[in-house]
Amino acid sequence: MPTLVLIDDHAIVREGFKRLIELEPDLAVVAECRSADDAVEAVGQHQPDLVALDLSLPDGSGLPLIEHLLSVSAHTRIVVLSMHDGEPYVSEALRRGASGYVTKGVAPEELVAGLRAVMSGERFLSSDLRQRRAERPEDVLDPIARLTAREREVFLLLAAGRAPKQVAAELGIGQKTVYIHRASLMGKLGAGSELDLYRMASERGLLQEQR
Repeated sequence: MPTLVLIDDHAIVREGFKRLIELEPDLAVVAECRSADDAVEAVGQHQPDLVALDLSLPDGSGLPLIEHLLSVSAHTRIVVLSMHDGEPYVSEALRRGASGYVTKGVAPEELVAGLRAVMSGERFLSSDLRQRRAERPEDVLDPIARLTAREREVFLLLAAGRAPKQVAAELGIGQKTVYIHRASLMGKLGAGSELDLYRMASERGLLQEQR
């Protein structure tokens, strides 16, 4: 019987989805977790077939956790279960190794459908995401294109290793303004650190712009 670890920091949400999943005779929830640390321990111990993962956890973003969980249980398939329904969260989750993405705004039954789909080797997106991607495919091609001109400048400088104080001096803006732009662009890109920014810029060959 396929086993599943459920990761969400809200007990009521976990209980609701646990009851839904346990109505399926061939799916078994073997652990529930409320934090990234608990998740790593549970997945390492149980080596589950499936993980349902919320991206908003009290001890950090679920995006880097995807790769961490796969490193401790390579065969596990991860379905993201999140309130975040826009880019770059979806693309970044899939890039990091998630097999599916289900938003919390759709019918609960779509989570079960997603779990079954990824168990059969498919990639699954909930119905609202499939519709949005069909209507606005440009949003999934490159989330960096969604940055404002100033956010792009700050992004490239931070990715190149400049400290916020240096960014402020180079752009002629206040350091507080740099932090505001930094928070905005990191949210749009789904980045958790400057290392994530460096990787995104490096993969796209953008760092040469700062030479």
